[in-house]
Amino acid sequence: MNEIILIASLIPLAGTLIGSASVFFLKNELPSAAQRSMSGFAAGVMSAASVWSLLIPAMEQSENLGGLSWLPAAGGFWIGVLFLLLMDRVIPHIHPETMEQEGPKTSLKKRTMLMLAVTLHNVPEGMAVGATLAGLLSTHSISQASVLALAIGIAIQNAPEGAIISLPLHAGGASKGKAFLFGALSGAVEPIATWITLLFSAVVAPALPWFLGFAAGAMMYVVIEELIPEMASGSHSNLPALAFSAGFTLMMILDVALG
Repeated sequence: MNEIILIASLIPLAGTLIGSASVFFLKNELPSAAQRSMSGFAAGVMSAASVWSLLIPAMEQSENLGGLSWLPAAGGFWIGVLFLLLMDRVIPHIHPETMEQEGPKTSLKKRTMLMLAVTLHNVPEGMAVGATLAGLLSTHSISQASVLALAIGIAIQNAPEGAIISLPLHAGGASKGKAFLFGALSGAVEPIATWITLLFSAVVAPALPWFLGFAAGAMMYVVIEELIPEMASGSHSNLPALAFSAGFTLMMILDVALG
């Protein structure tokens, strides 16, 4: 069982590493349309994961509450939203659409703050993997395939996020190695968040549905407050909406087919 914990916690980080490594193969920053489409895809993956991998299992595990089976999912959801709201206020960061407006001359300091924004995105994703692992270990209500489906889905959407960090950093004057390192570090928080959530969930096993709802709320906060504005910024385009739909569909298929 320790193997599934290690694998599931590191798969999302692998996605970030792959995306960050694009700095060694691509010379320029990604076009605006590509970055916005990637944000849309990430939003779709996270939205579907919040529903199929987190909220539905949370309600299924609370069926013994009868008509109140929704309470842990809904309550945990709002705690997650408020927690991310607090983090958003406390941690200094800058949004990608601001970077896009300032262009390639944006200071290295602001590009570092962009890395903090992506790191903030990654915290709830790590929590989500940790919560599903807790469900696998404590109640067996979540299958190994479901945990891996969530981890793979997050890894797929982490790849473009890694590129969004490393490519602008290199364009702003950082070496390829340094740009890759910063991109990789933005994803290093995920396994840490996974292990911390798993630890707390194991200690308070009856509260697992609340943890699942919490992770869903945190992820949806990122989608609504960060990713949707990013995908909607700039000139009108249908590509981000299509990318969102593709990400949502892919995550839904992964969870249902593998779960």
